[in-house]
Formats: sequence, C-alpha cells, structure tokens
Amino acid sequence: MTEACVTATYLIETAFDPGAAAEAMAGEQSSGTFVPVPGETPELKRRAGAVVESVEVLGETAEPSLPGARRPAGRPILRARVRISWPLANFGPSLPNLHTTVAGNLFELGQFSGLRVEDVELPAAFQQRYPGPAFGVAGTRGLLGLPDGPVLGAIVKPSVGFDAAQVADFARAMGEAGLDFIKDDELQTDGPVCPFDERVARVCEALDRVAQRTGRRPMFAFNLTGEVDEMRRRHDVVVRHGGTCVMVVLASAGLAGMSALRTQATLPIHGHRAGWGALSRAPLLGWSYAAWSKLWRLAGADHLHVNGLRNKFCEPDASVVASARSLLSPLGPLRADVAMPVISSGQTVGQVPDTLAALGTTDIMYLAGGGLVAHPQGPRAGVEALREAWAAARGGEALADRARRSAALASALAALSR
Repeated sequence: MTEACVTATYLIETAFDPGAAAEAMAGEQSSGTFVPVPGETPELKRRAGAVVESVEVLGETAEPSLPGARRPAGRPILRARVRISWPLANFGPSLPNLHTTVAGNLFELGQFSGLRVEDVELPAAFQQRYPGPAFGVAGTRGLLGLPDGPVLGAIVKPSVGFDAAQVADFARAMGEAGLDFIKDDELQTDGPVCPFDERVARVCEALDRVAQRTGRRPMFAFNLTGEVDEMRRRHDVVVRHGGTCVMVVLASAGLAGMSALRTQATLPIHGHRAGWGALSRAPLLGWSYAAWSKLWRLAGADHLHVNGLRNKFCEPDASVVASARSLLSPLGPLRADVAMPVISSGQTVGQVPDTLAALGTTDIMYLAGGGLVAHPQGPRAGVEALREAWAAARGGEALADRARRSAALASALAALSR
C-alpha cells in the first residue's frame, strides 16, 4: 500500500495453506466475509481491502496449540509469520477501532489453532491524534527530583483491608524511610472500608508531613480506576490535595477510558496491567507485550508494568526483559513517547543485580510489596535493604559483600535463603 496504512505482524498456526489462511484474516478484518457478497467490487477491495504483505512459513508442529480449529484430512499443522496491512482510511487514527481491526474476530477463526499479534506499525496520524505520555521517564524524574538511579517503591500491603488512616500510616512510614514511590494495590479503589476521597486526603496530609521533616515527598499513585466520569473526578480530588500521580488498571478502564482521562490529566498516569495473563500466557494466542503496550503508550500511560525477574507468576525472565526494553524504544516519527518500565511481582533484594545487568539501565521503577513489607525487622529495614542492594549492584559489588556492612541487607538475604 502506498497510502497511509496500519501493518500488523502475526504468529499463526494452521492446517490450511498459510497464504490462504492469511487471506481469510485479511478479508474477515476488512471488506470480505466467508462467502463472496454483492457490492464487494474489485474497486472497493482495492480501496478498502486488507493486504497480505508477506507470509513466512516457520515450520511444522505435531499437535494443535488450541482446541476447536478445523483440520483438513492429511494436512500438516504449520506455523507462519504473516504481515497484513489496512488502509488507515478504513477506521482513521482511532485506538479503539485500531484494536477492533488488528485483534477483532481473528482469534476465533476456524482455520487457526494459534494466532498472536506480534507487532503493530502505526502511521504518524496516531501521534497527531493522541498525545502519548505527558511525563514518561524524564517527567517522572523531574517531579521526584531524581536525576538518575532506579525509582524505588512499595505497594501498599495488605492489598485491601486497611482503612484510609492505616494506608496513610503506611505511606508515612515508607516516605520517612526514604522511598521514592508508593502505590495502591490494583484491588484498592473506592470501597466502603477505604473510600477514595478520604484515602487521598489522609495520605497527602501524611506525605506533606514527611516532606516537612525530610525535605523529600514521595510520589503516591492513587488507584482511580472506574467509570470515566469517576476517574476524572477522582483525578481532580488528587490534584486538589496536592497528589502527584494516579493509577489506572488498563484492562478495566479500556482504551477509550484511558484516553479520556489523559485529555484531562495533569498528573502522571501509572498503568497497571492486571489481567495481562489472559492475553499472553498461551504462546500461540493473544498479544506480544511490545505490540499491546504501544496502544497504551499512545493513550497516555507514563508508567507501565512489565512484571519482574524470577517473578511470582509464570512469565520467563527473557519475556520480562524484552517488555521493559520495548517501552524505552521510540514509538513513532513525531515523538519518542517512551514510558517508564515498572518492575514488580514478587521482587526482593535478590533480583536487583540481575535486573540491572539484564536491562542495562536504571530508567525503571523497582517495586516491592511483600519483599519489602515482610522484612524481618519491618518495612523501614526493608527499604534500607532495597537501597543497599541497588547501591551494591550499581557499584559492581556482590550483595553478600555489601551485606557485611548492612544489617538490613544481611537480614533480607537470610530471609530469602530460608
């Protein structure tokens, strides 16, 4: 295609001819359907039909990855990488409609026993329409007064059950211990035990006192996920109380909700990917993180969760590293639109050296929940241990050697070995 277009790359698995299967994808997601219909003229197909740009057969597999696919008798099951492009004129620079086009009625097609979105290439029109992250890495560092090094943070634990005063006490303790960032758990929003407005007021008051005593005010990401009007109102509550960050559970808010919030937001938006496993755990189904996160960067996420090394979930380390690196890659020709990777999920002092070695950058958030709060000497010692671990890693010092001069780090390491 010579006009503006969107191109998506897929990994497919099919017992049909891969080229024919790719044509079925292109037809289903543009002008065609399962049978020829009146009105789909050659001129209309030329103007609005999706185009199969390439098909690369990768090899054969013995069994289908997913149930329900049709399999012609005697046909091998093949995997292939295909690229399909659509005229931008079909749907315009719209993230919700882009999502429908590249990831709509494809995963259910009977020809496929596997289909995964690996990449999405977008024309400049999307950056012209969507502002992208307002803060990203540089803006977040500016708000924190932290020109280099990782942004070290904690997640409020227990996840739910605290009232607003208890959350504020937690935030105060973490701030006084020297953390840069604190966030609500994704499960904590606006329940009757911990109402959003009261939590914001109490936490911001506590952090103001921390700033008066220490000269540093940590950033707290308040989870405002809800209906669009609720999110906008909650954002303004945070602003009124002097808060510096809000958090959205992306899958729950949706692209349209996220974009609507971004048009109003004056604070960084911390994007939580709860539910991501449903899109990624099956290797022949769903999305790659690099493709999926492009949409959320455009919609305005400043920070995006990527899991962590040796995490409590099932994601392998190589996938985590690739996800984090993808967020720091420029998104398009008009702006970089980089987002800060958020390393979390079962993180402790133990993963720190490998995280730094694997990513080669400290332009990250490194968050610990239980790995900090459950320190044998309490959360304050947990913060100290985390800072000592990062100081050791950045200085090329082994954690065990650093622990000889840090009781907090020694205790944290001993707890990990039990």
